Amino acid sequence: MEKELLRKKYLPMTESAYYILLSLNEPRHGYGIMQHVEEITNGRIKIGPGTIYGTLSKLENEKLIIQDQEIDRKKIFRLSEVGKKVIELELIRLKELFDNGMKEMRGVI
Repeated sequence: MEKELLRKKYLPMTESAYYILLSLNEPRHGYGIMQHVEEITNGRIKIGPGTIYGTLSKLENEKLIIQDQEIDRKKIFRLSEVGKKVIELELIRLKELFDNGMKEMRGVI
């Protein structure tokens, strides 16, 4: 998919979807994603089972993630190539937000 189409379709992302995709920089199952998100956000974000499994289903249907394997009835997901592009575009967008905020607020904060 072309970058502009991906931007229009997927950005801006919800914080939950962002952290779920970010967590899939390595293969993980749903509960592992929940734990990882809580860990990297220092407990600020706690994704519940309804959110994680609903979002994983949506992301899989959208082809942003793919099932890597299944171990003991646990589905292990990883980022697809499209998912990698989407997270990259979101990171670029967030960096622009941060850079603009810092530039505009220089001397105020």
